[in-house]
Amino acid sequence: MFRNVDPNAVLVSRVDPTNTLASYSKHGFHLDDADWPSVEHYYQAMKFEDVVLREQVRNAPHPAHAAKLARKRRRRIRKGWDEVKEVYMTRGTYAKCRTHQEVADALVATADKTIIETSQYDYYWGCGRDTRGRNVYGRVLTNVRKRLREESRNPS
Repeated sequence: MFRNVDPNAVLVSRVDPTNTLASYSKHGFHLDDADWPSVEHYYQAMKFEDVVLREQVRNAPHPAHAAKLARKRRRRIRKGWDEVKEVYMTRGTYAKCRTHQEVADALVATADKTIIETSQYDYYWGCGRDTRGRNVYGRVLTNVRKRLREESRNPS
């Protein structure tokens, strides 16, 4: 499917709820005074300053529903969201790893391999059909992996 990809790369679909490293995986965590069922729930809810909207997204029955709710209300997305969205994805992913050791272990086990989000249609979070996408989700995972390694070398 992806011809120009390192054959040793770790391929992750952000929207695969069965993949431990996906933002859709149901590995809940506590962050910003709330319990979140998935990273996707957290990320989508943080698009809004309106507490009622955040709660609706947080309580969505599935990560895909959380994303759909956020899309339906895109006119109400906070100003400056594009400048901070990667930060929120990173915070949620890190919190998930700190809450679930098996997730942290799976991420650290990727060693120094390139991590690629395999969405064919998402050229921001994924690599896109032609692998020219930005692969931001792959970079988020790589940065969290680096932080987890540093913490394991220098426990406080």
